[in-house]
Amino acid sequence: MRTKRYPSDISCEQLEKIQPLLVQARRKTKPRTIDLYEVFCGVLYLLRTGCQWRALPSDVPKWRTVHSYFAKWSEPA
Repeated sequence: MRTKRYPSDISCEQLEKIQPLLVQARRKTKPRTIDLYEVFCGVLYLLRTGCQWRALPSDVPKWRTVHSYFAKWSEPA
């Protein structure tokens, strides 16, 4: 877990409310090795600041990971 918090971060309690929606968007082919909280906070940082994908801070998951989850979450159900 990161030591630095950003203004765009949400609390773990807030994430618990939407986590079922985030988890079901991905096929369960192998165990997840990435923390969904960190990925979601990376997406929120990008949306709040308007930065480019490659300009995400280095203490959130890699931009490609954040982007792939964002793309999956953005697909219509």
